Amino acid sequence: MEVIGKSVIRKEALDKVTGRAKYTNDYQSVPMLSAKMVISPYGHAKIIKIDTTEARKVPGIRAILAGKQYPLTGEAIRDRPPIAVDKVRYHGEPVAVVVADTPSQAKTAADLIQVQYEILPVVNSPTQAFQQGAPLVHERLGEYQKEKDSYPVPGTNIATHIKIRKGDMERGWAESETVVEASFSFHPSDHAAMETRCATAEISPDGNIIIMTSSQAPFMVKQLISEYFGEDMGKVIVHTPLVGGAYGGKASVQLEVLAYLASKEVGGAPVTLLNTREEDILTSPCHIGLDATFKIGADRNGYIKAMNIQYLWDGGAYSDKAIDVTRSGAVDCTGPYKVDNLWCDSYCMYTNHPYPAPFRGFSHSEISFVIERMMDLLAQKLNMDPLELRFRNAILPGDTTPTRVKLNRSNLGDLRMCIEKVRDLMEWEKGQVYEINERYVRVKGVSCSWKTSTIDPNAPSGVILTFNRDGSINLMSGVIEIGTGTKTVLAQILAERLKMDINEIHVRMEVDTQTTPEHWKTVASRGTYMAGRALLEAAEDVIRQLKEVAACVMRVPKDDLEIANSRVYLRDDPSKGLHFKEIGYGYQFPNGNSIGGQVIGRGHYILRQLTHLDPETGEGKPGPEWTPAAYGVEIEFDRINYTYRLLKACTVLDIGKVMNEKAALGQVMGAMSMGLAFAGRETFYFDELGRILNPQLRTYRPLRYGENPEYIVGFVETPQQDSPYGSRGAGEHGLLGMPGALANALSIAAGVSLHNLPLTPELIWKTKEGIR
Repeated sequence: MEVIGKSVIRKEALDKVTGRAKYTNDYQSVPMLSAKMVISPYGHAKIIKIDTTEARKVPGIRAILAGKQYPLTGEAIRDRPPIAVDKVRYHGEPVAVVVADTPSQAKTAADLIQVQYEILPVVNSPTQAFQQGAPLVHERLGEYQKEKDSYPVPGTNIATHIKIRKGDMERGWAESETVVEASFSFHPSDHAAMETRCATAEISPDGNIIIMTSSQAPFMVKQLISEYFGEDMGKVIVHTPLVGGAYGGKASVQLEVLAYLASKEVGGAPVTLLNTREEDILTSPCHIGLDATFKIGADRNGYIKAMNIQYLWDGGAYSDKAIDVTRSGAVDCTGPYKVDNLWCDSYCMYTNHPYPAPFRGFSHSEISFVIERMMDLLAQKLNMDPLELRFRNAILPGDTTPTRVKLNRSNLGDLRMCIEKVRDLMEWEKGQVYEINERYVRVKGVSCSWKTSTIDPNAPSGVILTFNRDGSINLMSGVIEIGTGTKTVLAQILAERLKMDINEIHVRMEVDTQTTPEHWKTVASRGTYMAGRALLEAAEDVIRQLKEVAACVMRVPKDDLEIANSRVYLRDDPSKGLHFKEIGYGYQFPNGNSIGGQVIGRGHYILRQLTHLDPETGEGKPGPEWTPAAYGVEIEFDRINYTYRLLKACTVLDIGKVMNEKAALGQVMGAMSMGLAFAGRETFYFDELGRILNPQLRTYRPLRYGENPEYIVGFVETPQQDSPYGSRGAGEHGLLGMPGALANALSIAAGVSLHNLPLTPELIWKTKEGIR
């Protein structure tokens, strides 16, 4: 292949490195009003009174939205008021929105709004939420509108319960000669994208609702604004330019609703709402937390015979995307291992914490931490090499997933090859532990993962191709450029199929829901797969049209024609042909007669043969493929003060086919860094009132420059037959195994089993000393 697999510079690279790239808050061509939120200082409290008297005296104030009942919002369950009215359910929940002429006026007025609260008992963990007699976060849970595949339990804090039942548990435990049980826990955290969330809204005199947003899901914004408020969907027009990082956090719809309501309150005038960093951490959808209990049984040779799993997800104050995350964690609950006898209960629990959005990996980094710690505990009990244990139990073609989907080489890939490659890259044969001296020790930890993309069975993607008069092509797709380089990969796919120069393909970066074909959401590593399939169909449409015109002009059968180098030519005599610029806009004969017209290609794709899960057994097909990976982390541990250095981090991913080598390496390395930060640094600290104590980057700790290890990335290529050129998604997978591998290394180094994240020196010390 000429273009696929090569390191092609990203289409938007020059704009980004020169600072010319524009993001949502850069688009303010007309004077805009500014909106500012007033947020709850408590995790759970009744709103007794809101006094806006002093705030309304501030010059430039146009409106204050407070104390008004709006339609409830939320994707799986309509349980969230856009602005809290009767009570607040998490620290950071909006209780008022001020609209003013300038940002400073809006902030001044917001600071003057007085809210009187009556503090209520706080539900501070999913385990507490699960207990009988726990305070109810939603007293009217049974009255909410919901999707068919959401299963809330009224009178409890259970937003949904997903069951996975497979095999014969009695037989599984009877065949298990070694059994390991353990519990694990970690709090919610933040996505910490470089660009904070931002949305603008304007309602024009003709009724069009024009929204610009830093979103991963502009078409979902369009759909939900229409559904929530009864607006004509055709009049909701959403623009999304380049997005400065998202990681799932910008898949939820929140600020867009507030910007729309604010604009409506001031007669449709344009209003912008931009989060500060602290607001982005406190008030926006977060990264989900989890409490898990796990029991695993194996025979004397280490082959897994049974698993019993309970996942209690920290669904926060509102269910939103947490229900989908709960389902996703259930369908892949065993990790990439053959398990014939399985019982899993995955619960989405309401708590008084910020409500979750998807986080890079969509539940899989979270459950992989739990599963991979269990695999190491099992290996220790069996006195078996941890890589060998994983190799023996690796799921293979012919095996079935927890939801009973039969796997083959195409939809599974090759985990064992990934493990073998990690063995080589981590120099496993030199030993897992290297004693430097009495104080310092170097230890390697390993893990594995797999992931399917649990998304809507009817999720669509479309692509439109239009020709320019010079023979170049415009490519339009609803995929959002969030830093993944997906739109450059789409240009590579088109260049490869048409055998043309990629520089002659112009990719439209901004998405406009009125003119851009829909792509469901830019999430779940689905961009290349879904939009790529739509693009190849559009390319075939273009080829057909070009050949039809060329065949008429050249007076030859169209089946005798080929396409390459921006030309349509005779297969047996390539010197005879026509350039795209001669026929891309139709062809004019010497006498003036013309045929054809502008070539416009279209293609679409919808995920096929996916099903909903059986509510009692979990049986069903939730995703198109399961991509496996293996990981290693090497650390140097200080036995005196419990600190450690990250030395090496390794990921080997079955990528199907490398589409853009440097982009793939960058994606995997970036994900690995994020996974190590989640594992070792990032978390929310809550007090007894449910307040987040570290809502700024001085106290919330992503990895800093200089703290990163050496990154080692390897690829295995087992083509996925139904994907463009055999590729698999790679945007998330480098993250998934990092928490498990790091925890496994540190558990050996410290001589104590670590079951909580983040893996800070303080946590290791407390665990070692038995301090709670």
